[in-house]
Amino acid sequence: MKLEKQEAVIEGILFAMGESVGISKLAEVLEASEEEVREILQKMMKRYKSGNRGIEIIEIEGSVQLCTKKEIYEYLIKIAKQPKRHVLTDVLLETLSIIAYKQPITKLEVEKIRGVSCAHAINKLVEYNLVCELGRLDAPGRPLLFGTTEEFLRSFGVQSLEELPVLDQDQLEEFKQQAEEEMNLKLEV
Repeated sequence: MKLEKQEAVIEGILFAMGESVGISKLAEVLEASEEEVREILQKMMKRYKSGNRGIEIIEIEGSVQLCTKKEIYEYLIKIAKQPKRHVLTDVLLETLSIIAYKQPITKLEVEKIRGVSCAHAINKLVEYNLVCELGRLDAPGRPLLFGTTEEFLRSFGVQSLEELPVLDQDQLEEFKQQAEEEMNLKLEV
């Protein structure tokens, strides 16, 4: 199959699917190696970025997706009126960061870290498709395990969890101290 035809097939699949597609799946369809498909994708990504285009291909953990460029958002909302834009409160962000860094993790483990109930926060994050159930822990009661989704990676502009910032010990100690100070202020009130 000629390169132009391969690019057209990839573009058509990504457009029709509307979600990420594994590079291995694309290789299967094109009857090509994953390395060849990656080369084709890199050329396409470069062309989309260099041209005055409203779309781009992004890679997320071994999958690719056709997306609208960020610069187009202001025009897109004029058509869509009310795009899905979820507001993440401090509670949701705190819960999400715990799940992102500790996954797979149970609700009880998140609650131990936060020191308060987090059922509502986890339910909201699942509703926003930033967190999902990954299975059950092999322990009494078989509690659910939670982890982040591809939507989480897309929303925060990272290709994989390895790209999340690494916290050093000084930062962790500072966060613990701030949390303790907040708890003491709440207890005084």
